[in-house]
Amino acid sequence: MHYKVGSWVIFFIFLGFLTACEQYHRNRSHAAVSVASIREGERLAKVYCQSCHLFPDPSLADSKSWEKGILPAMGPRLGIFNHNFEQYPSSRRDSNVKKDFYPSAPLLTSEEWQHILDYYSATSPDSLPGQSRPRPIRNGLSLFQVVTPPRYYDQPATTLVRIDTTASCRGLYVYDVRYRDLVRYSPALHPTDSFHEDGAIVDMIRETNGWTACNIGMLNPNNGKFGKLQSLGFSNGGDSGTSCKVRLDSQAIFNHLARPVQLAAGDLNGDGLQDYLVCEFGNLTGALSWLENKGNQRFERHVIRALPGAIRAYIDDFNHDGLPDILALFAQGDEGIFLFTNQGKGVFTEERVLQFPPIYGSSYFELADFNNDGQPDILYTCGDNSDFSPVLKPYHGLYIFLNDGHFHFKQRYFFPINGCYRAMARDFDGDGDLDIAAISFFADYKNQPEEGFVYLENLGGFDFQPYGLPETQQGKWLVMDTGDLDGDGRPDIVLGNFSFFAPATKSGVDFKKGPPFMVLRNKGQKRIIK
Repeated sequence: MHYKVGSWVIFFIFLGFLTACEQYHRNRSHAAVSVASIREGERLAKVYCQSCHLFPDPSLADSKSWEKGILPAMGPRLGIFNHNFEQYPSSRRDSNVKKDFYPSAPLLTSEEWQHILDYYSATSPDSLPGQSRPRPIRNGLSLFQVVTPPRYYDQPATTLVRIDTTASCRGLYVYDVRYRDLVRYSPALHPTDSFHEDGAIVDMIRETNGWTACNIGMLNPNNGKFGKLQSLGFSNGGDSGTSCKVRLDSQAIFNHLARPVQLAAGDLNGDGLQDYLVCEFGNLTGALSWLENKGNQRFERHVIRALPGAIRAYIDDFNHDGLPDILALFAQGDEGIFLFTNQGKGVFTEERVLQFPPIYGSSYFELADFNNDGQPDILYTCGDNSDFSPVLKPYHGLYIFLNDGHFHFKQRYFFPINGCYRAMARDFDGDGDLDIAAISFFADYKNQPEEGFVYLENLGGFDFQPYGLPETQQGKWLVMDTGDLDGDGRPDIVLGNFSFFAPATKSGVDFKKGPPFMVLRNKGQKRIIK
């Protein structure tokens, strides 16, 4: 009897050992890493990594990216600046970073950090799987006529394309950060106005007597506060149609912003004055902030969420209480979409609506009613690969999340696009439902160059047929805008070519000799080119 019990004990111990071994499937490059180290690394990762953002599963990146890119970048956040004779990148000597940003002492021992390294580098795949699409991208669509400007220039670096649909000043604004010029084009794409401005204009919103521009300052990642908001007024003092030339106000609306990338306008505190909401993407630090209009062109900055990565935000009364609320996407570290409910007098409460892994590379979102229930749904893209794991990722693409009527969202659709950067939902073909135009800045240019621009025709029932246009493969599209550029009542599309930065796969096309921008004129007639 005692012998049988002892045998069963030994059997279960052995079975537990086998189960533990099978729990962690090690890749070929790290087959010798011990299960004990992997197990301890998982435990530690769930304590330390999950304290700042959603727990990142090892399967989200390849082994090399974890070992040589992601984890060395994360080490300094835990006070680990070197390991195994390898110096980790940090901004300790950057005067723009507060001295207490990094821990004063390591939060983990060298042995514990090695356990985390072992967990991610050994259990992640040696390479990520490819993407699998519900429908292949068809080449050619006569719905759009491709038009490029008459003047090309070398190495375009377009950071803004904005269509002005005002009848008296209809046209297109394009900013190039390399040449530091904001150029206004007529609907026929003839340049009609321009001025030089340092920094990089990345967003503009239309005002009654001109525009308000968002200038990021320095485009490359940095921790300084060189960004600003600027006023572009019409030279004749109004939008009368006699002159649509703009002049730059010598005095900025607000200075010293941390890499602002987008702005919105609204009366956020109910005092009757227009305030500004600013997405300060930053780098290591940043914020979602609002600028309170104090009158006489004076503004006071208030921080809503003091974390980097704010990239897109909308102002609307989402809970229908008469006060403007905010919906914002954060795309750095703790990636997700957050609802900030207005409590009155500019005070907001925070609620997370959607959460994404920190490696997703969130890039854009907008609101659109896809199922015609009167509730705003979310069209979201992820594909920013300018980080520590610049490899093609199967989860990059565009997503549709449906609103249940209580501002709870559930994924309904996903279309994979490597490096997807922006997607806009409009009824492009005029059949009464929402189609989608999408661009990719980190496409698989070698094997799937058609990913650079994808048009998704809505077939109903959340089934979309994707199309590509051969002409759009001439550029590397960073920005996109939609609007009725030529005044025919149909939404056109403008793509902006930012020809710099190396993608994960190289193209056979020299983007630096491509057009600075491209217009897809909506012809309002569907006919597939075979």
